[in-house]
Amino acid sequence: MAGATSYQGHRNSYTELNEVYFWTITIKEWVHLLKSDEYKSIIMESLKWLCEKELVRIYGYVIMPNHIHLMWKQLKMNGKEFPKNSFEKFTAHRFRKKLVGESPETVKRFMVDASDRKYNFWQRDPLAVLIFSREMASQKLDYMHFNPLRNIGSFVSCLKNTAFHPHLFTKMVRMNLEY
Repeated sequence: MAGATSYQGHRNSYTELNEVYFWTITIKEWVHLLKSDEYKSIIMESLKWLCEKELVRIYGYVIMPNHIHLMWKQLKMNGKEFPKNSFEKFTAHRFRKKLVGESPETVKRFMVDASDRKYNFWQRDPLAVLIFSREMASQKLDYMHFNPLRNIGSFVSCLKNTAFHPHLFTKMVRMNLEY
């Protein structure tokens, strides 16, 4: 593997800098928090910031009601943390802030008794699968593109708003993969 800095979680899924991964992160207890476009916007804001700071390169994504799939490369650390950790912290903070104002009962679902936090919005240990070929990248991009279509009844708002649908994005990035 190219990068010297890595993380190994409970799933034994390494992430290293400068490697392309298919990465899946899920809302705690599979709660459908991401159904609302407002919460999708929080996700997009974080990803945009990470890209602008040249911390990540995103090749494809899909935001489902309770999880996210990304094909991305983490380019460099954000201070002492991986960009994925910055993403998790930023989005969790914004989710909490929004829910406290809108739905105090819902925010209670995410309360935890932990020494390092009061709330946990993301399930621990996201899945990271190293992309090792152009064919594998193409297969994962297709999966992300068609994933929302499998459950169209519960994901209509995403399909109506092309800003959150990966169709155009995945077609553009296929040509930019570095394999």
